Amino acid sequence: MRVYRTIAEIREALGPLRSGTLGLVPTMGSLHDGHLALLRAARAENETVVMSLFVNPAQFAETADLARYPRDEARDLELAGEAGVDVVFVPSSDEMYPPGFQTWVDVTELGSILEERFRPGHFRGVATIVLKLFTIVRPTRTYFGQKDAQQVEVVRTLIRDLALEVEMRVLPTVRDADGLALSSRNALLSPNERAAALALPRALATKDRDTALARLRATNGLEVDYIEVAEFDPPVLAGAVRVGATRLIDNIVLEGDAA
Repeated sequence: MRVYRTIAEIREALGPLRSGTLGLVPTMGSLHDGHLALLRAARAENETVVMSLFVNPAQFAETADLARYPRDEARDLELAGEAGVDVVFVPSSDEMYPPGFQTWVDVTELGSILEERFRPGHFRGVATIVLKLFTIVRPTRTYFGQKDAQQVEVVRTLIRDLALEVEMRVLPTVRDADGLALSSRNALLSPNERAAALALPRALATKDRDTALARLRATNGLEVDYIEVAEFDPPVLAGAVRVGATRLIDNIVLEGDAA
């Protein structure tokens, strides 16, 4: 496995490999089994697997939230190697957003609902960094998890609207045995907070907005940001809650294959 930290280096390294299929798994690190499922799928379907490891500051509305985001580069690189990743791209913020950077990508309608009400500018940051990774890596396929349903829909729309030559693969949400969707933020939960957080997947499992909302509002230790039906592809019941200082999102697919 090779690690590159500049755009010039990774472009040069990938040049000879572009004749074969190339899978890209964008991550912000703090890898868990959800990420590993994406990496395994990419490994099974492509000749070369590239993982990006970049905590994108443009996705964070609050500086404190960015500072709290868990980071462990050495562990992430070890797990990536074990998953069969060929190339890891670990750029700095200055590499991706050099002085004078002023070009942003907005998926206007999808980027203005649900999460955007609580994380202003989040999907502008997502769309911009994903498009930049696509132009740098030029993947055949890219891999995302259904757990971030709105992000999936934003990236799918970005690919469609800009006629990008990349296939998007979306894998089902990976959950712990107790039902909590895997998230890098789960590591920030105390035992009591984790117990309270289980109310979110259990409420969403009802597949009824009003029932889910009533259950969550009756749960001590939770603050509900929203529970909404989103007409994505596929439609989902999506929710976001705050447990102490930690914010968690989740969704349940309302038709088709469960995720």
